[in-house]
Amino acid sequence: MSSVIRAPLFDGFFLAGFECSEHVLQDGRRLDLLASTRHDELAARDYVRLRSVGIRTCREGVSWLRSEPSPGRFDFRSMSSRLLAAREHGVRVIWDLMHFGWPDHVDIFAADFAERFADFAEATARHLAAHAPAPHMFTPINEMSYLAWAGGDTARMNPFEHGRGMELKAQLVAATVAAIERIRRVLPGARFLQAEPLIHIAHDPAQPETRGHAERESRAQYQALDMIAGRQWLRLGGQPGHLDIVGLNFYSDNQFTLERATIWRGDPRYRPLSDMLLEAYHHHGRRPLVLSETGAEGDARADWLRYVADECVSALDRGCELHGVTLYPILNHPGWLNDRHCHNGLWDYADAAGERAIHEPLAEELRRQGPRLLAARARMLSQLAEREE
Repeated sequence: MSSVIRAPLFDGFFLAGFECSEHVLQDGRRLDLLASTRHDELAARDYVRLRSVGIRTCREGVSWLRSEPSPGRFDFRSMSSRLLAAREHGVRVIWDLMHFGWPDHVDIFAADFAERFADFAEATARHLAAHAPAPHMFTPINEMSYLAWAGGDTARMNPFEHGRGMELKAQLVAATVAAIERIRRVLPGARFLQAEPLIHIAHDPAQPETRGHAERESRAQYQALDMIAGRQWLRLGGQPGHLDIVGLNFYSDNQFTLERATIWRGDPRYRPLSDMLLEAYHHHGRRPLVLSETGAEGDARADWLRYVADECVSALDRGCELHGVTLYPILNHPGWLNDRHCHNGLWDYADAAGERAIHEPLAEELRRQGPRLLAARARMLSQLAEREE
C-alpha cells in the first residue's frame, strides 16, 4: 500500500454557489442577483449558514460592473464585506470575474476586449493579494460556450446577436487567456476553475442518419476549453498550462435533442451523468474536475442531489478525479425574465430580520451524501497516488 496521499482541492466535498448574474435583459433592465438575494448585505450570516451544513468553499461574483464604474478606474469596496466575512468564518471563495455581465463602457466585440478584461482581472488579483490570504482561485468567465450560443447565435441574452457565436467564443477565450496570464504575474500560485456546461445531444432513433450530427454537436461542448489548452485556434494564445481545473455545470435539462427538446431522466436516450463525467475527464487530459453547478427546483431538489451523488460515487469509483459538487444556486432568487420566486436553493429569501428558512429535505440529503462522497473521493485519490508510485 502506498504511503503517498493525494490532496483534495477542497475541505469538504460540497461547495455553494451564490447567484451573481448581472447582465442586461432585452427590455433594458440590468440584473444584480447579489443585491436581489441580499447576499451582498448578508454575506457574513450566509457564510455562517454554509458552515452550519459543513460547506467551507463557495463561488462568488466579483462584479465587474461594480468594480470598474468608469474605464480604467477600479473600486473594490463592494467586495469588502465578503472578504472580511470569508476570513472571519473560514470560508474559501472562488471568484467569478465575469458571470453573464460586463459594464456598459465595455464592448464585448471590440478589439480591445481581451485587454480590458485582463486589466480588470489584474486589478482584482492585486486587491486580493492585499486583502485575502492564499490560496486564491478564480473562474475567469462563466460558461463561455453557453454565452457564445445564447448571446452570439440565438439572441437569447446580451449581446443579443445572431450568427456571431464563434466570434464571441473567440473573444471570451482570448480574454480568459489574457486574464490568466495577468493574474499569474500577481499571484503565481493562483488556481483557475473553468466552468462550462456539460451536455448531451441525442439523435432521433427514427432518423439514424442524424447520429453523426448529434455527436458533433455534443463534442462542440469541449471547444472553448480546447482553445484555452491550445488544442484549437492557436492564434488565441491558449497553452496546456492555461487549463487547470475543469468545471462542469450540469442540470436536469442539460440533455436534449437536435431540435432542443429536453430529454428527461427515465428516457432511454438519457445518458448517465457518471459516463459524461468520465468522458470529459479523459477528453481534457485527466485534469481535476469539479461539478461547478448543479441543482433543481421545488420538491425535486433532494431527489436530484441523490441522483447526482450516486453518479458521482460511480464516477469516482471508476477513477474520475472529481473533487467536489457545487450546489447552485445556494439561495432562492428572482427569475431572470419575470422576477418569479425560484425555489431552487438550500435557503430562501431573507426576512426582515435577515433570517433565511432552510429547505430541510435538501439539507437532510446533503447531510446524508456528504460522508459518502468524501469517502469515495478519498478512495479515488489513494488509487491515483498508488498508480503514481
